[in-house]
Amino acid sequence: MTNPLFDTLFAPLSDRHAPLMHLRDGSTITGADFFQMIVLAMAALEELGVVPEDRVAVQVEKSPRALAIYAATVALGAVFLPLNTAYTADEMQYFIENARPRVVICDPRNQAALGVIASRFGAVLQTLDGTGKGAFADLGIGRTCPLIVARDADDVAAILYTSGTTGRSKGAMLSHNNLLSNARALTDLWRFTPADVLLHALPIFHTHGLFVATNVSLLSGGQMIFLPGFDVDDLLNKLPDSTVLMGVPTFYTRLLDDHRFTSDLVARMRLFVSGSAPLLAETHAAFHDRTGHRILERYGMTETNMNTSNPYDGDRRAGTVGFPLPGISLRVIDEGREVAHGEVGGIEVKGPNVFQGYWQMPEKTAEELHPDGWFITGDLGRVDSDGYLHIVGRAKDLVISGGFNIYPIEVEMLLDKAPDVHESAVIGLPHPDFGEAVFAVLVPKKGRRLDVAEVLATLQNRIARFKQPKAAIVVDALPRNTMGKVQKAELRKVYSGWFK
Repeated sequence: MTNPLFDTLFAPLSDRHAPLMHLRDGSTITGADFFQMIVLAMAALEELGVVPEDRVAVQVEKSPRALAIYAATVALGAVFLPLNTAYTADEMQYFIENARPRVVICDPRNQAALGVIASRFGAVLQTLDGTGKGAFADLGIGRTCPLIVARDADDVAAILYTSGTTGRSKGAMLSHNNLLSNARALTDLWRFTPADVLLHALPIFHTHGLFVATNVSLLSGGQMIFLPGFDVDDLLNKLPDSTVLMGVPTFYTRLLDDHRFTSDLVARMRLFVSGSAPLLAETHAAFHDRTGHRILERYGMTETNMNTSNPYDGDRRAGTVGFPLPGISLRVIDEGREVAHGEVGGIEVKGPNVFQGYWQMPEKTAEELHPDGWFITGDLGRVDSDGYLHIVGRAKDLVISGGFNIYPIEVEMLLDKAPDVHESAVIGLPHPDFGEAVFAVLVPKKGRRLDVAEVLATLQNRIARFKQPKAAIVVDALPRNTMGKVQKAELRKVYSGWFK
């Protein structure tokens, strides 16, 4: 028995003396250099008592050393738990309490707040900053390299938290085979080779940057220009040396807003991929007009990684997310039956990419994952006569802004506690930069007046910045149906042009 994910993605790096990562400062890390980072991280985790199936929670800035912790966790047979760097201490408490990790690694700036929480739930706290320095980096030195722990293909390699129907995040358990099968399908479909240089500007706490961009690049034997985050100047500087860019709609709208972004700049590029949020058709068209490239849109989610993709060869249609990946089945269901092409229904998928269930939530798992393997995505869609999938909405009322999931009820609960707010409704509206933007509709208490800026200010330091509404409006009452339910579809319709 082997360790499928480690053996395939990371073990080949041990004798790779060619470049693997090019960093922002111009320095280069070879495959062998990175493998030694992994070995040191393995020794550090073992020193902290990590054993197979332990969770290792990581909330740190993007860096090669942070990525090495992912590989080291997998090598030890433990479970990697990446967490958004924007989460506040209050939000982190839920994840730590729910996952009960053996180790929590955080930025030194958050040490005081998270140290108390980690201790409360029996976790060891370590620190690591964006330069790769911190208490964790000082561990493992001089220790013998631990043995690679054998795992089955269906053993859990990572837990990624996603929004749930109750407003509380659910931990999606992803196996070695879930991740590896998806990386293999995408590497083949998107024609990755060792000659590729991926411009990596995505975060690595998210499935897009970690399990799509990184895994595919590693599997193909290519190189990465490994940037700490998204910065237009950085992208413009590095695009001439790249062949592939994976991003969210914000990447492309910001590039188009800059006059320096020209077809000559991307002469070496072969592929631009967009996902994690809807790409407006006008952005798709403007990008093609400027560069001659058609952005390839795909559809995925935390529980499944990627499900569909527009074709590499063929018509990449704006407003669609293409066809199911090889080995993945997709159906559109309404009232228990599969609908005909052109009809809208709930999207369900089945394949080796589908997760193992929700961590410690068997009831939720049973609700959304059929015994025969079909997963209810919660998205609404239709398949056109040519087989292209169109996403038309989300049954779970999820907002996806800049690639990040926001569940409205979490924001509404905080807004409703603000002074003089009677109730609120939070929705996602089309946004040219973020795909969708969080928008709040506020109702004042009787006889009171609301100042929008003051109400939104109450959310500061309460929830992550990306969850906070980008705008709000005050109304006398929310629209409701005969059962008293707020008609958010009506609100979306009324305010759909707010950010245009």
